[in-house]
Amino acid sequence: MDDSFLSSCMFFTANRLGRAITKIAEEEFAPTGLTPMYGYLIRLVNSAPGITQKELSEKLSIAPSTLTRFIDKLETKQLVERKVHGKTVLVYPMPKGQALEGEIRNASKRLKARYEAVLGEEFATRMSMDLISTSEHLEKT
Repeated sequence: MDDSFLSSCMFFTANRLGRAITKIAEEEFAPTGLTPMYGYLIRLVNSAPGITQKELSEKLSIAPSTLTRFIDKLETKQLVERKVHGKTVLVYPMPKGQALEGEIRNASKRLKARYEAVLGEEFATRMSMDLISTSEHLEKT
């Protein structure tokens, strides 16, 4: 069977990479009790109290409806809270979310150290920059 088309398909290889890095990230974030996306969302809210939901969805590159579900869950856990200001929804950290900042940062550091140990720091940095550039080009289509 000729399956060589898989290795030359960006869709397949990007998804394979996504599964591999997600597995590592979930392992490193497990001690926080959060998924990596929830952790990064809390970091953004902690660093910019009152950030809009629109800004958060743009920074995290997720659909507004997905972000709403994430915030719903974090509000239930009393990690963030929403406040409506006119037509704008602002997101603020709560004390429990702020208290997780150090643990979340440590998880991020462990994640980075883990993939850099395998890939090398220079290659990992270059690859991240290339992935950002590639994503930006593809998002324009």
